[in-house]
Amino acid sequence: MRVGRIIGPAHVFDLYRWKNPTNGDRMSDEELIVEFALARVDNPGLDLEEVAALVVRRVGPERMVEFAGQTLVHRDELRGAVFPAAVEHVLRVVLTLRGPRD
Repeated sequence: MRVGRIIGPAHVFDLYRWKNPTNGDRMSDEELIVEFALARVDNPGLDLEEVAALVVRRVGPERMVEFAGQTLVHRDELRGAVFPAAVEHVLRVVLTLRGPRD
């Protein structure tokens, strides 16, 4: 079943990815890194926060809420704005897996 159409490199995986998650309902950090890398390939002139915002827009509202929830758990907060919290989660995962820069 086709879910999306192929537009660029980052959309190749959109054919079935969000309808058939690999590990239940949660997106793994590795999948998030791949999504971030593909978004960065499509948009090389953007900074990390802008690429993270693109990722959040691409993954849809359910994943956005998932990411925001993970940020709020990390901050030990009960409430917060969904989109900025989701972007913060993407950046935290990317920067954590990226490690220290030399």
